[in-house]
Amino acid sequence: MMEFTTAEITAWVGQFFWPFMRIGGLMVSAPIFSHNSLPLRIRIVLSMALAVMIFPTIDYVPQVEPLSIPGLIISVNQVLIGIAMGFLMTLGFSVIIMAGENVAFKMGLGFATMANPQSGVSVPIVSQFLLIIATLLFLSLGGHLLLLEILAQSFKTMPIGIIGLTRDHLWTILEWGSEMFAGAVILSIPAIMILTMINLSLGIMTRAAPTLNIFSVGFPLTLLSGLVIILIIFIPAIPIHMGAIWRSLFLLIRQILGLA
Repeated sequence: MMEFTTAEITAWVGQFFWPFMRIGGLMVSAPIFSHNSLPLRIRIVLSMALAVMIFPTIDYVPQVEPLSIPGLIISVNQVLIGIAMGFLMTLGFSVIIMAGENVAFKMGLGFATMANPQSGVSVPIVSQFLLIIATLLFLSLGGHLLLLEILAQSFKTMPIGIIGLTRDHLWTILEWGSEMFAGAVILSIPAIMILTMINLSLGIMTRAAPTLNIFSVGFPLTLLSGLVIILIIFIPAIPIHMGAIWRSLFLLIRQILGLA
């Protein structure tokens, strides 16, 4: 009859449980994986499957009871690591949402909103359209696979333990928020400048011909101009601009996890 010690059972449980916590943190915060259209059961099963594939590659697991105070601290640290990775990628996708909002309000479509299935908040329909394009581009480039690869490698450079993310790591994540706002402005500034010139021209026309019904002319003109600008200028710039943002985010995640 085979006998197992408590230390062996604890090691086996921890070797699966703690990687599952880190993967689960990523699943509830990362774009695509945290989408509301993906049922919670599917996310749990996917997290368990990934944990089963990853735990044989983990060299060291602390000999700690999962339900003890040190075990709970380790669990919280693993969840925070996964959430931090997913949160950074969410900030990257927020760039396209904010840029779409800037253009939508400038072209007069700010009132046309719909609920974002990922965040649950109302965003302009232009932002939602651009977000779909960015998501398809991210999937076609294999960004989701690269994110899972970094997650698997993180157990080598940031092993399971009581020490997880430090204050410097959290501050670095918060500092990237400025890059999010700057990226949205850079992506939307060409369209905003053109639409501003169109609105300025309409204002000059109103002063020159007060009897002209500017609302019957201006709104269709700015709306049509905005759609043309999105098709000709905005969408072709998405692969280059978002590609640079995703490269920056993956590099930042690697630096935080000690992979670079």
